[in-house]
Amino acid sequence: MSIHTLSHSTLVNSYWKDQSMLRNVLLVVAGSVLLFVSAKIKVPFYPVPLSMQTFVVLMLGMVYGWKLGAATILLYLAEGAFGLPVFSGTPERGIGIAYMVGPTGGYLLGFLFAAIVVGWMAERGWGRNVLTTFGAMVTGNLLIYGFGLLWLGSVIGWDKPVLAYGLTPFLLGDLLKIIVAMLLLPVAWKLIRK
Repeated sequence: MSIHTLSHSTLVNSYWKDQSMLRNVLLVVAGSVLLFVSAKIKVPFYPVPLSMQTFVVLMLGMVYGWKLGAATILLYLAEGAFGLPVFSGTPERGIGIAYMVGPTGGYLLGFLFAAIVVGWMAERGWGRNVLTTFGAMVTGNLLIYGFGLLWLGSVIGWDKPVLAYGLTPFLLGDLLKIIVAMLLLPVAWKLIRK
């Protein structure tokens, strides 16, 4: 059995079948705008305000697939590298490359790898039911945390409470985002089937 036979359509390809270059460019630009907006939204939550950015990163991978998901994250990172205040905390905490090599830079890199892996999983049918959606979203979150924590520890020093700064305050919020994705994605697939 070849890898090609294992591939499934993504949500975006099921809803918008025309796969022209114009469509892809529009999707990538729209996704980068959505990432920018999600980085600026702060929902009051415990123990820290909830950003919707990781949710959007993972949903882009699940909805777009790995190629369009990766292209979207790369455009977003390029916008930030060129000094546009697209990241959370910008311009207050800096902009451009200086921001990207700061304490949260690893999470930004994790966005790219998470979108690729989650998008690849989506292209293999993940996201069509509650359990596989859960698995894909957890995998994506683990990648974001892995890159983020490794970078954070390298920047601030491993003698600091790295997990208390970069992991534990966000676990409850990320669990809530996973639950929302578990509810949304299978419903979207059911609507397509009808």
